Amino acid sequence: MGKLFKVNDNLFYARNDFVKKNTFIGAEPQNEELPVYDEIKGQLPKPVWDGHDDAVKCYDRTWQLAFGNLRKANPEAGFVSNFIDTAFNGYLFMWDSAFIVMFGKYASRIFDFQRTLDNMYSHQHQDGFICREICERESGEQFTRDDPASTGPNVMPWSEWEYFLSTGNTERLSRVFDPLCAYHRWLQLNRSWPDGSYWSCGLACGMDNQPRLDLGYNHELSHGFMSWIDTCAQQYLSAKILIKMAKVLGREDEVQWLKDETVLLSNTVNNTMWSEKDGFYYDKRRDGTLSDFKTVGAYWTLIADMVPEDRVDRFVAHLDNEDEFKRPNRVPTIPKDNPHYNPSTGGYWNGGVWAPTNYMVLCGLKDHGYNRLAFEIARDYLNNVVEVFNETGTVFENYCPERAAKGDAKSDFVGWTGLAPISIMFEYVFGIRPDAQNKKITWYVNLTDRHGIMQYPLGDATVDIICDARASENEKPIITVKSDKPVTVEVIWNGQSEIINAKA
Repeated sequence: MGKLFKVNDNLFYARNDFVKKNTFIGAEPQNEELPVYDEIKGQLPKPVWDGHDDAVKCYDRTWQLAFGNLRKANPEAGFVSNFIDTAFNGYLFMWDSAFIVMFGKYASRIFDFQRTLDNMYSHQHQDGFICREICERESGEQFTRDDPASTGPNVMPWSEWEYFLSTGNTERLSRVFDPLCAYHRWLQLNRSWPDGSYWSCGLACGMDNQPRLDLGYNHELSHGFMSWIDTCAQQYLSAKILIKMAKVLGREDEVQWLKDETVLLSNTVNNTMWSEKDGFYYDKRRDGTLSDFKTVGAYWTLIADMVPEDRVDRFVAHLDNEDEFKRPNRVPTIPKDNPHYNPSTGGYWNGGVWAPTNYMVLCGLKDHGYNRLAFEIARDYLNNVVEVFNETGTVFENYCPERAAKGDAKSDFVGWTGLAPISIMFEYVFGIRPDAQNKKITWYVNLTDRHGIMQYPLGDATVDIICDARASENEKPIITVKSDKPVTVEVIWNGQSEIINAKA
């Protein structure tokens, strides 16, 4: 994959050929002033939801917090683009940033939140490694490459693909393809077992304190010689998306190694990490036995499209089981029947309800046609977030699973909790989903209230799209669409559908 490259007297790299095409390394730092919320708020998409003014207020407050967390590129830290701070500890986090920009895409015309990830790519090492925490104040990384907690999870390709679906920006796709390939290859060479499965640890998988390992291992810092189900699925998802990117970019001849890996990973996960008895995917111990620790991380297999069709219903059913993941606030990160489940606060990742994992679950359900279940989960979650907002005036890092209350959490966390009142409200409560490349909106209408979005960005089009109030879910929606460019809207309700071709 590359020649040995000497960095200094003590450090050698096996240089990755994809890194040679990484245009973020050494790029001139961006030097633009940051937008001010009070000056730009009128340009943001405007949700309309009759009878739910509190949800709209939560939406507005979330954007205010987000724009308050914008930072200029610091050349001393090796940053090349203005960015949104993770709002945690003065470091830019890979996992957090990949989710934060998934709601930032809706304001990309005002501030390109996606460029936050540029600062990850600019710190890529010559062999493809990217540290998961980058210091914002000065040049520095939180971990060395050999630390099991040094990097991950690999969800940046998914984040970039979601941005592409919203904006149709092929120029960005062409820039990020090489660093993403290089990073995937580094993980393949340094984080996998002989059977093709992948390992991680609590900190590196992002779900810090879940006690997934057997006794004797540190659950935050050790891989425990396990194959980690979420990490395997994330690598499969990464490979599938990079293959899609290659097709768009005309570089399909460069990704055979990724196609080979998807075959190996699918066989390994489905043949050795699925419990037919439980209808669930588990981590695998070094002796080949399965852990019995259920975690929401297993649902990365759903969004990765790894689950065979004859298993999907049984696997999804756990999300709708009141003894497991169907709690008053959905979806807890471990189920109620897990002995480590913390009903009082959520115990951080031991039952806490988090925006990133909820968004992942919702996207997986959507991809497999479980649109009604996705709506129900999203509605319940958003209701809880808004109820806490009504009491506190803000949003939190995570929430309790048994009642509308913050969990063991930081406040004003925007942060990835911005997903809840923005992306999750737009895409799963309202049901409005973009496909900018095809100038199309797919709208799954479940609400009966009058609702919709004004100034909705779809590629280079700006769309006002409103559904009138209905007497019942069975009633055909009356949709008004106004756009400055021709767009197609597919409206789906109660098993029926209609196509609206809106002219400019």
